Amino acid sequence: MKWRYYPEDVLPVWVAEMDVPLAEPVARAITDAVERGDTGYPNGTAYAEALAGFAKERWGWEPAVERTAIVPDVMLGVVEMFRLVSHRDAPVVVNCPVYPPFYQFVESLGRQAVEAPLGADARIDFAALEAAFVRAGRGAVYLLCNPQNPTGTVHTTAELEEVARLARAHGIRVVADEIHAPLTTGGFVPYLSVADDGLSLMSASKAWNLAGLKAALAIAGPDSADDLKRLPEEVSHGPSHVGILAHTAAFDDGADWLDALLEGLQENRELLSGLLAEHLPAVRYSPGQGTYLAWLDCRALGDDPARTFLKRGRVALNSGIPFGTGGAGFARMNLATSPEIITEAVRRMAEAWHGRLA
Repeated sequence: MKWRYYPEDVLPVWVAEMDVPLAEPVARAITDAVERGDTGYPNGTAYAEALAGFAKERWGWEPAVERTAIVPDVMLGVVEMFRLVSHRDAPVVVNCPVYPPFYQFVESLGRQAVEAPLGADARIDFAALEAAFVRAGRGAVYLLCNPQNPTGTVHTTAELEEVARLARAHGIRVVADEIHAPLTTGGFVPYLSVADDGLSLMSASKAWNLAGLKAALAIAGPDSADDLKRLPEEVSHGPSHVGILAHTAAFDDGADWLDALLEGLQENRELLSGLLAEHLPAVRYSPGQGTYLAWLDCRALGDDPARTFLKRGRVALNSGIPFGTGGAGFARMNLATSPEIITEAVRRMAEAWHGRLA
């Protein structure tokens, strides 16, 4: 999709897929399954056990395998969690700007998204969050993005504890999208490590580039275990068995590959900062501690700079407008590619902007 959506002359640095070779343990798990003819239905808890081991090693937190369930992917899992913990038209609170499918899935369910804009520092504004909780009312859901997409903000323990406190005080259930958790350099804190009544969705898909191999895990805190038990059995039929094998191998044996990836991403953040300072100083960029996405402040260039970059520079970024309030004037750039592509993208962006001014 990343390389085929636009015409061939467009350089794609948009959708969240990576330009990387597949991790060898993951590739081996897939090819071994094919050689065995092991392409049937999924079974067992190996995926959950692999995630538990990875989480204990990386974050000092070990989710209980018995409080997990396999779901097709993170966003479809989010939808199922909404159905478990709220009535069918309960509002959903989101911190904007945020991943556009948050709005799309909420709307498709016939629900209302209630925005709680992030602060100017791209962190949770707790006054805005509490006001949104009041507007949404008791029985609503808060869809927490941790780490935050698109800003790359990694929430701290204190911030998540305040989220849990406010949610309990206002009768709000918290569902955390933690798909980017492995892609952090600043000490990721799982929401369920501070809140017993939450639900989380995790997956290896972003960190190991497995978006086309569908599989994710829903995880319940101790006080949400009964909620997760009510998940319809047929939901577990949606994930790909080969996907589960790949995700399991990633969590079990893909740590070295991930560490090398994280080093490369940090180098790309530094590269992008330098290139923008030199060639396009009107664009402001503050690297986050999570994800491989750069949230570019292009407000000096207009409300929808991505449109100009595409039309005049033939480089595709994500427009900030679909990310909700606070997104106008921003663009999201995918850094999970080669230094050469990042360099060429900035060159084209600068030419597009300077050409517009000429």
